[in-house]
Amino acid sequence: MRESDFNDIFAYIGGIIKGAHGIPIAIAGRPDHVHILTSLPKMIALSEFVRIIKSNSSKWIKTKNVGYKQFEWQEGYGAFSVSPTLLDKTINYIRSQEEHHTKRNAKEEYKMFLDAYGIEYDEQYLIDD
Repeated sequence: MRESDFNDIFAYIGGIIKGAHGIPIAIAGRPDHVHILTSLPKMIALSEFVRIIKSNSSKWIKTKNVGYKQFEWQEGYGAFSVSPTLLDKTINYIRSQEEHHTKRNAKEEYKMFLDAYGIEYDEQYLIDD
């Protein structure tokens, strides 16, 4: 995916979230992943909310460039709750993706979060490189 398409994709994802009665707070990422900080709508399960975001954005992305016709999100996702006291720090982290990924890739970053919060995982189910 081209760098120039990111802002359009993030804005579109924000629209999907609003359409599902969520509040998009911060959305940013890199070619291999996206971070979304949002409120979870009260009347929808997390898995359904993620499905709506992924399916609608995937359909839209495929219309943006003939080279994206085969685009698809990975099957899984990670979701974390954020304390209100860490909201600003989380927003800054999301907005600084380019800087973070000069130090580690998406998989290493994800493992860092899981390890930091003592979440057990099986390597075979982690995000793809």
